[in-house]
Amino acid sequence: MSTKKMHLKAVLAAASVLLATAAPSAAESSGRSGGGAGEDWSASWATAPQYPWTGFGQTPNWSLEGFEDHSVRQVVRLSSGGARARIRLSNRHGTQPLRIAGATIAKAAEGPSIVAGSARPLKFDGRPSTTIPAGDETRSDPVDFASSPLDEVTVTLYLEAATGPATYHNAAQTTTYRAPGDHRFDRGGDAYAERSESWYYLTGVEVLGRFDAGAGTVVAFGDSLTDGYGMAVGADNRYPDELAELYVEAGQPTAVANLGINGNKLRVSSPCFGPSGVDRFHIDALDQPAVRAVVVSIGLNDIGSGGWTGTTCGANPVVTAADVINGHRRLIRLARDRGLKVIGATLTPMKGSDYFSSEKEDVRDAVNAWIRTSGEYDAVADFERALASPDDRDALNPAYDHGDHLHPNDAGRRVLAETVLAALEGA
Repeated sequence: MSTKKMHLKAVLAAASVLLATAAPSAAESSGRSGGGAGEDWSASWATAPQYPWTGFGQTPNWSLEGFEDHSVRQVVRLSSGGARARIRLSNRHGTQPLRIAGATIAKAAEGPSIVAGSARPLKFDGRPSTTIPAGDETRSDPVDFASSPLDEVTVTLYLEAATGPATYHNAAQTTTYRAPGDHRFDRGGDAYAERSESWYYLTGVEVLGRFDAGAGTVVAFGDSLTDGYGMAVGADNRYPDELAELYVEAGQPTAVANLGINGNKLRVSSPCFGPSGVDRFHIDALDQPAVRAVVVSIGLNDIGSGGWTGTTCGANPVVTAADVINGHRRLIRLARDRGLKVIGATLTPMKGSDYFSSEKEDVRDAVNAWIRTSGEYDAVADFERALASPDDRDALNPAYDHGDHLHPNDAGRRVLAETVLAALEGA
């Protein structure tokens, strides 16, 4: 075995001890299957819902117009596998009740195609259709559906009645497909001629499996650093994706749920970038099934855009280090109330980007000093030191720079995943 893999196994062994010591969350307890010791639901894939919005010039964005007599086919990659599956749907930001006329889950093939014979109809309280009130969400009934870690699955929703504006996740950075009429069970993708790069209504795919290592679900919570800004469409190399791959490589597949939102702020909600971190943390992060630990990486947008004027994306108040720290403390308290481990990530370098000024750099430095030294987090994932240039710690290492001096590239996202594992070991 290589030295790298031996170290990775040691990290994961320590991480499983950390996660196993956390008390079950309320969501975990309510999600128990009753199927036997060590068997439970986990959040194998997840995303955070946003307000309907026009987007920033992506391929067609259907969130404002919504759907009527459409099939919407969405492909996601699981982080962990199991014997059964269920989906989570959200109408949190809808303006009217959402009618789901039917839904299926299937093994993904190429593009919008699915593997022959793999489609399974989903039910809701025993019925093939359901209505989700505005502001609410629901889970489907469990269905027998065997899956393995890193499998791609396809969820198809048939939306017969007009939906109105749609709850969605803007920067999915993967392809969603739409077809007129009911094409839930189509094996081929010929009917799915329309394309988008956002997710609609679908916010989770949960699987029932064994937690032999007591690992449960690791939640990655944050902004574009977590959401994977800059990733090639369909590449599945956001840092939480890379973290899931590290677990698989070490033979300890673990559910990793990505609850990042591009542009999201810790303290202020935005019509473009979703509810603030403090407002959405309890439902996006803490209500995932079997969550044991949360990695928090948020606050840089509050600092960097502070004082900007003339935007249409909400308020941009100037923040102090104390403002950001108090926001982090609120997240820590919420996590501790659920008996969870919470990992704090330092804010990454921004020199050379539109966010940078000496005054804002002072705020970032002060927040990072608190994250590192206060002891209020259970452990620290030092993203700043992992990505910083060896010549200037206020700037990204050119080897990890996506090109805007703010976001990491593929290599940088892999480093972030490795840094999270090291933080779990350090705890």
